[in-house]
Amino acid sequence: MPTTSAKNLFIFNVLDGLRDGLSQFSGPSRAALLYAESAHDPIRICDPENLLRGHEPMLQALYLDSDQWRSEAPDTQGMQRFGQIYPEKNLELAGLISYGGRSQSIFYQMWFTEHHPDMCSVVPTERWLEHAVWLLSHDFATSSAFYTGSSRYVLREYATHAVRDTIMDGLNLMVGWDNRLQVYPMLDAVLAISKTPEEGAWPRGDLVFVEERFLKEIPFIARFPKAERPEMRNTKHIRKLLQAVEYSDRQLVSDGRSLVGIARGALPDCRVTAQFLGSHGFLHLNGSPICSFSDGRFHSTNRRAKLVQLEEALLSSSLDTTMAHTLFQITTAIVHGAEEKKHGCTLVLDLNEPPITLSGQELDRSLDLRDPVNLDLAKSLAKVDGAIQIGRDGRLHRFACLLDGRAVPGENRARGARFNSALRFTAENSHILVVVVSADRPVSVIQDGVELTAVCQWKPSSRLSATPPTLEDWISWG
Repeated sequence: MPTTSAKNLFIFNVLDGLRDGLSQFSGPSRAALLYAESAHDPIRICDPENLLRGHEPMLQALYLDSDQWRSEAPDTQGMQRFGQIYPEKNLELAGLISYGGRSQSIFYQMWFTEHHPDMCSVVPTERWLEHAVWLLSHDFATSSAFYTGSSRYVLREYATHAVRDTIMDGLNLMVGWDNRLQVYPMLDAVLAISKTPEEGAWPRGDLVFVEERFLKEIPFIARFPKAERPEMRNTKHIRKLLQAVEYSDRQLVSDGRSLVGIARGALPDCRVTAQFLGSHGFLHLNGSPICSFSDGRFHSTNRRAKLVQLEEALLSSSLDTTMAHTLFQITTAIVHGAEEKKHGCTLVLDLNEPPITLSGQELDRSLDLRDPVNLDLAKSLAKVDGAIQIGRDGRLHRFACLLDGRAVPGENRARGARFNSALRFTAENSHILVVVVSADRPVSVIQDGVELTAVCQWKPSSRLSATPPTLEDWISWG
């Protein structure tokens, strides 16, 4: 049996690899673990970055006030197969993704990480946590015979495997275990195509993968003879053919091994679609997004701005809830429009009554942005140099506005003129929110000279040297 210090090392290695891997997949991510090694052990918590702080009441109710998690456990000691895991599903705690399991070597595990608001889907992250359960159970079971610390490195590079597991689980649920679609080669082809320009242009268009038995349901408009179908491993050839479907409602169709033809119309539900959008793209299963891809890697992000801080600032302002929601919807539409068109812009949300006077292009009458026609115009006016001014009434009052002010702490020359002008302007004007959209996607929300969207950098723990505390002690420490 491994020593206590060895077990602590196993936990740290899995935690560290999980944290690093998820941070590459989803942005800065923390991880935490609740576990009990045997059925009679107290539940312990390993949470070096305080991910679970604020959830004490729910954890108290689930694990200390109730013994259900322990008393209703399956018989793990009676498992017939080495490495078998009884899954424990997501606890659905606010802002968290969780997944756990039980095994012969560890009676109970529940892993946690952050639920980022811009995720396409939580399922790949759940598969990641599921693999952490399996690896830690394996380390505890086999360490006395052989241990290399490889769990850390496996989890750090698990992105493609998590996406593959998500697709396989979905396909197996729909068509059964005899699904024959080769997912790994398919994912390799998608990433390779996404990195292959053609005449200086990045790929655009849809590439659909279906199992061979479903090809008869495809509405082909052109089909290649079986002996002359381009192989998917020839990604340069596939990239050239993708030009036939770009900027259209047509799709290239593959059986996972070769390109079968070009289709247009309704497709079967059991399909995987790679949507290429230039420098990035999205992977869908049956029309639902799984993840995005860019720079030769898969990511969880839907590539939409995270405006959580803006919504919170509007709801905590003097606006009534309905108007706060309306302003948030207007702002979101303009920001997403700028992201899609890949241009920068600045939005001034002026909550003063009446709005302050800015140096910019006046309008004969303000435009009600609740009208879709006016909102579409505002998206175009946002391209013009300068800021657009939106009042607390949801109306566009000016555009091409200049923002000025005196230098303030927190300026960053690397962020450009839009960002620093917004810092200065909001520092000298109250009841103002400024949203800055950069052409390269970062979106900043600024109020009172402070960036509300700034990321607080936490320092990962370097080592878990002591046995993690019991959950009861951790809660009492507050």
